[in-house]
Amino acid sequence: MLALVVESHGPVDSLQLRDHAQPPAPGAGEVLVEVHAASINFPDLMVVAGTYQNLPQCPFVPGKDLAGRVLATGPGVRRLQSGDRIMAHVEHGAFAQRVLVPEQQCHVMPSSMSYRQGAAMGLAYLTAHFALVERARMQPGEIVMVTGAAGGVGLAAVQVARALGATVVAAVGSEAKARFVAAQGAHHVVRTDRPSLRDALREQVYAAVGKRGVDVVIDPVGGDVFDASLRTLAWCGRLVIVGFAEGRIPEVKAGLLLVKNISLIGLQVSDYRDRAPHKVDQVQDELHRLFERGSLSPSIMATFPLQDYRAALRTVQDRAVLGKVVLDLCGQSSD
Repeated sequence: MLALVVESHGPVDSLQLRDHAQPPAPGAGEVLVEVHAASINFPDLMVVAGTYQNLPQCPFVPGKDLAGRVLATGPGVRRLQSGDRIMAHVEHGAFAQRVLVPEQQCHVMPSSMSYRQGAAMGLAYLTAHFALVERARMQPGEIVMVTGAAGGVGLAAVQVARALGATVVAAVGSEAKARFVAAQGAHHVVRTDRPSLRDALREQVYAAVGKRGVDVVIDPVGGDVFDASLRTLAWCGRLVIVGFAEGRIPEVKAGLLLVKNISLIGLQVSDYRDRAPHKVDQVQDELHRLFERGSLSPSIMATFPLQDYRAALRTVQDRAVLGKVVLDLCGQSSD
């Protein structure tokens, strides 16, 4: 089978597309999946580069999100059977034509969901829902600002927050992204490419929603955007740290948190997969219900054949993505 393989950590060009050994027969609690589509997440680039917090031993196949068809099941598997159309979240291994996955990490897709949509609805939407509901305890009617709102997690957070009754402020870094998130349903759009961002972002937010500020910030960006976002929070506001796409991990003066009763909250969503899989099941079911109602719809900017993986990964690396980028592993991108 074909797979992308990390022989040693490095840039995107260090990845190799080659014939890879077929997975063995599924063991207890495992299923063998024929992968039809896999989405690319920013952490995948960090895994390839060797800068992510959890790294498998080289050589390995990267990729955290997949959608495909169950080919075989191992002993003890009860919920799934051969032929089921599933999406799955894995620590690594999605960028291969076949992969073994623990049954508890698989979720049967709605019949109306394509493989591409299933892959795109994976980690990004799970992260968005956990950030908003489990961590921020967002309530209907609150004001939520999402940074990096045109990216995978950002756009998912915009859609999920709106579906759950929030007023959404989308923060983006270009005019093209501003038009995109407005078309995707953001109530207000602010820009993070302004000079003197510490003041400029707060001024834009106040102009959009009033001087009280926002109740919740979902931030996958970090750096200067994080610093400026703190200043937009209302009294008792909550900021959920999802990632550091800008590169710089920010530091905070605790006095600011004290005087405004601000909460800083971290989210490592894969911990829920490993420590509280029942919560992941509940959230995934809710996301599927919202999808079937038409409240959520992943925006897939482009689908690349596996052979064009370098172009696909560079699109994410250059932060040029509007929504999600998906790899087609079976030559059936229309599924």
